[in-house]
Amino acid sequence: MSGTNGADGADSVDGANGADEGRERIFEALPPARGRGFARTWWGQSWLRALEDTALDPEQLKQGRKYARAGAVGAVSVRPGRVTAVVRDRDGIRRRCDVLVQRLDDAEWDRLLDVVAGEAGHVAALLDRDLPPRLAEDAAAAGVALLPGIGDLEPECDCGVWDHCLHTAAVSYQLARLLDRDPRLLLLMRGRDERSLLEEVQRRSALRAERAARPVGTAPPPGREPAGVPADEAYALGTILPPLPEAPPVPAEPGDPPSLTGGTPPAPGVDAGALEFLAARTAVAARRLLAEALAPDHADTAVPAPLTRWQDAVRLAAARPGADVVARLAAGCGRTPLELRMAVRAWEFGGLAGLAVLTEEWDPLPAERARAGERIAAAWADVRGEGDPPRLRVTRNRWTPVGTDLQLRLGRDGRWWPYRREGGRWWPAGPADRDPAAVLAEPCQASPSSTG
Repeated sequence: MSGTNGADGADSVDGANGADEGRERIFEALPPARGRGFARTWWGQSWLRALEDTALDPEQLKQGRKYARAGAVGAVSVRPGRVTAVVRDRDGIRRRCDVLVQRLDDAEWDRLLDVVAGEAGHVAALLDRDLPPRLAEDAAAAGVALLPGIGDLEPECDCGVWDHCLHTAAVSYQLARLLDRDPRLLLLMRGRDERSLLEEVQRRSALRAERAARPVGTAPPPGREPAGVPADEAYALGTILPPLPEAPPVPAEPGDPPSLTGGTPPAPGVDAGALEFLAARTAVAARRLLAEALAPDHADTAVPAPLTRWQDAVRLAAARPGADVVARLAAGCGRTPLELRMAVRAWEFGGLAGLAVLTEEWDPLPAERARAGERIAAAWADVRGEGDPPRLRVTRNRWTPVGTDLQLRLGRDGRWWPYRREGGRWWPAGPADRDPAAVLAEPCQASPSSTG
């Protein structure tokens, strides 16, 4: 008999008697679990969920938790299809009890071993005493329930209770602590010890490598044909996945990216300052996306269309990078820095809608165009109150009062946008409003921030 370090400091002893070698692991009694839960890992919690969903008497589970917490469970034996332990009652009577677990049949093991051998990360995780959810998902996709579900834990106890009694419940809660430390016990309960599992996985991995190296169209050696999986079993998914973790909190501020300037000079053609700027903007965007994802109405919010290259360049330029970054953004879109500055001002006043009005021209319906002219004339009289309104020059969705440096543009959503002439160009001059009078009242606002 050889001892190995087990969960929570317990000793695990592997059987060593001929055919049973490695087929049983015995863990010495665990210390009391006062002030702690019985399962921290998702697979340990799944084990307890199967127990609690199966048991008919919650009071027996409650008493079993108390027994397990107080250290009343003795050494635990884990072997294929069965978990056994002796539980000491309060009156000193010792009860032998077993929890039976359904073993996988040969076909199920064949599919599960293919899953494990199909990805190196699965083997590495098991060797590291980890059970990634991806492995459980892949096994379920192959029609194999790695973790037990409702009704899969069958109790046997000499106390005479036919359902899960407090003794089998105590053993089950204690086993969750062992599973936390070594999920390979699940495989042992399902019928395979670690040694035979790894040997078979290595054999199948070698066969996969051989098939990959075999010329296309070459038949495999006799006896090595793939077994295949029935379609109905491949689609039989079990309820074995863990609950989603709690949503992370939104950080108070975006994270600070690492400094890329200073120290070793960057490689030729690499602009370290530009990369730092992009990293900082990415942190800002990540925080915003997280806040949106955690918003109560997120599930009912439509996913926005992705930004075009031009729109994304304007978004970045609105963060006020250095002149060299602005020049690179403009050149990347085939625009001049001046055009980019105009676009930034439109973006600051109205986002994507403001940017669209800057460059987009469209034709309102004749009735809509006439009604718009009447509204502008009435608004001019209400706001300016200085004689007859000027004649309006109309170019598609743009109304320009002749003799002024003012222009009103109508967006497709029915809102009016003020523009003013600066240096021979029409620049955005303020936010939009559905009432042209409100736009005319403040026709020449400054940009929300300096345009540089």
